[in-house]
Amino acid sequence: MKKMFTKYTAISVISVTVVIFVWWLVTDGLGIFRSNVLPSPVKVAHTFVTKWYQTKPDGATLLTHLISSLEVALSGYLLGALIGIPLGIFMAWNDKVDMIVRPVFDLVRTIPGVAWTSVMVTLVGIGFLSKALVIFIAAMVAMIVNSYSGIKQTKTVHLWVGQTFGASRWELLTKIAIPSAMPMIFTGLDVALGAAWTTLVAAELLASTKGLGFMIQQARGIFRLDIVIVGMIVIAITGSILSAIIEKIGEKAVKGGRR
Repeated sequence: MKKMFTKYTAISVISVTVVIFVWWLVTDGLGIFRSNVLPSPVKVAHTFVTKWYQTKPDGATLLTHLISSLEVALSGYLLGALIGIPLGIFMAWNDKVDMIVRPVFDLVRTIPGVAWTSVMVTLVGIGFLSKALVIFIAAMVAMIVNSYSGIKQTKTVHLWVGQTFGASRWELLTKIAIPSAMPMIFTGLDVALGAAWTTLVAAELLASTKGLGFMIQQARGIFRLDIVIVGMIVIAITGSILSAIIEKIGEKAVKGGRR
């Protein structure tokens, strides 16, 4: 397993290196693209370093934008998990809850998360709350879908065995259905994270005064593509780190549930 991981890491490093080299080649190397069309990796790296302590041109450093985005994203995401996971579980477990909630949910889930931005801005204004609520809706949908599917996929034979040993309906849910659904629940957490992060950036483009999406929007307006690319890179790295954290927690939770 360790050898396989090392091989995957080596291939990943090589592929990223090749992409960066081709990027350098078509910019600084051969001059196919001018810097105002596509900044070179050297220029982007320089901007990445200087943006940590410079506030120009958007009024804040890269760290300030990153913290602002993380605060909003994690707030909406955690609220989505707090409501979405239990709701998905009980929708799948209880037919009455499913009949009451399902019609409304089927309507809401077809609406893209970013489409709620204008509604939230009108209701609560531009700021933390409007963005957090948009992210909450986007994240909650993914969590409900996967939690629901995980419970529905519980093997009937396992429930029969539990019933044979006198388990109550609550025990069947907490000791059989939920543990067996943990892989799907954590898949939902991972999918919801991507949805939350994507929705956040889109919301910040329209309704924000700071954050990575705001930084990208301001830089795009003055043709600072180096800052745009820096923002994209930070978004990608941050999303990957958060996804890896959820994956690790999920592995431990699934192993713990199988003991």
